[in-house]
Amino acid sequence: MGKKGGCGFVGWLMVLVILALLGVGIFLVVRHKMNKSDDDGDSIPGPPGAIQKKYSDALNVAVQFFDVQKAGKLNEDKITWRGDSALEDGSTVKLDLSKGMYDAGDHMKFGFPMAFTATVLSWSILEYGDQMEAVNQLGTAQDSLKWITDFLIHAHPSDNVLYVQVGDPVSDHKCWDRPEDMTEKRPVFQVNASSPGSDVAAEAAAALASASLVFKKKDSDYSSTLLKHAKQLFSFADKYRGSYCDSIPGSATYYNSTGYGDELLWAASWLYHATGDRSYLQYVTGSNGNDFADFGNPSWFSWDNKLPGIQVLLARLTFLGEKDTSNSGLQQYRETAEAVMCGLIPDSPTATSSRTDGGLVWVSDWNALQQPVAAAFLASVYSDYLLTSGKRQFSCSGSTFKSSDLKKFARSQADYVLGDNPMKLSYLVGYGDKYPQFVHHRGASIPADASTGCSDGWKWLSSTDPNPNVAMGALVGGPFKNDSYVDDRNNTMQTEPSTYNSAAMVGLLSGLVATSSVVQSFN
Repeated sequence: MGKKGGCGFVGWLMVLVILALLGVGIFLVVRHKMNKSDDDGDSIPGPPGAIQKKYSDALNVAVQFFDVQKAGKLNEDKITWRGDSALEDGSTVKLDLSKGMYDAGDHMKFGFPMAFTATVLSWSILEYGDQMEAVNQLGTAQDSLKWITDFLIHAHPSDNVLYVQVGDPVSDHKCWDRPEDMTEKRPVFQVNASSPGSDVAAEAAAALASASLVFKKKDSDYSSTLLKHAKQLFSFADKYRGSYCDSIPGSATYYNSTGYGDELLWAASWLYHATGDRSYLQYVTGSNGNDFADFGNPSWFSWDNKLPGIQVLLARLTFLGEKDTSNSGLQQYRETAEAVMCGLIPDSPTATSSRTDGGLVWVSDWNALQQPVAAAFLASVYSDYLLTSGKRQFSCSGSTFKSSDLKKFARSQADYVLGDNPMKLSYLVGYGDKYPQFVHHRGASIPADASTGCSDGWKWLSSTDPNPNVAMGALVGGPFKNDSYVDDRNNTMQTEPSTYNSAAMVGLLSGLVATSSVVQSFN
């Protein structure tokens, strides 16, 4: 009996040793794959892989800026120093325009950048919603998106009328006060058949069409409403062509549109994805594409230039969704998209030479982070298109690059923003140990219990004390080309944040938050 018991003990011991060795082997294989993914980004795509804590933590911060910027009645005190504001917006024309978001550090609602914010946020959710959900940020992103699309629906009371601005920028910029304490008048401005705004109306159409896909399964009735408005707005934008800055000259000082052709193509592209109606595909691949697409000339994605976004979005069809991949128009979009990508990879023969010594792509002194973050988002998306479709390589003037090269570029720009830069400063407010303390933002600069009016709040702008409130998730304008940054509230070009910067940052971080991702049908 004792022998039998002894043999059993030895046998079980051997089993445990074998299981332990197997476990170690599995761990090493998994770790190797994860490290390989981290190194080259070419892991086989699938459900979200291992969570990258740095990007997960940063995403948790970044999404909060939308709550900082919300106007209207705030049902939840997610940002403790914010409260209800702009409750009467639109009342002069018997509309409820209280929702929406302030575009930057002031209290203006500019419909053009606001709609772009919604479009990019929708795109981010559509591409990376599963990764957002894996780190519990999907619901937050959807709620923020709806805050804007609710506003856009209310701003579109009839087929050919769209309210595109709330507040007068001249009078608004004479004040330094909290949004909760605003007393200045809030006029509203519209575009219509006699005073058209093809750019802003088409951008609103793109926002609502893309959002209709986001909410298709979550709330089908709401999705249908969004799509109905999107179709009407696109028809209005296309039929009555003209720039909104000609109809509302005061807007040009702040958000001057350099043309509406890109927005028409952008809206039609999203409507094709949302409806499958091939007339929208014909719109972008036919004469309008020839007129507006600027094929073969890479450019920078921003609130004013949608062309790189269109090129990547339509290239998606050639990788994943369109049966007729020989469509010459689509191929032209894809070729231009690849030209954009080739300009981003540092080792490419056609790489842009305009970069800081710290590695940040450089386009503009004012709001310097907008273009590199938006470009990095597009690079992440295009990388996943390549990887998911099995076409992992592409050519740049005879040199071959991989999808992993695009992910590496995307990570480099994100890492720069998060503190891997010569200043060792995180440009994402609230992330890391060192981030801007003097953000150009009225609400953040004034104590929540302070009693200030329009004119007596200026002392808070010039105060030498750090902001009393943290504008969580604010992506500030960013560094100069020499990688320097002056943290001063009066330094607007560097210290002012914006919602459209945040939308691109959320998209970029969502694309990097896990070691692998798979691109799926929007439908």
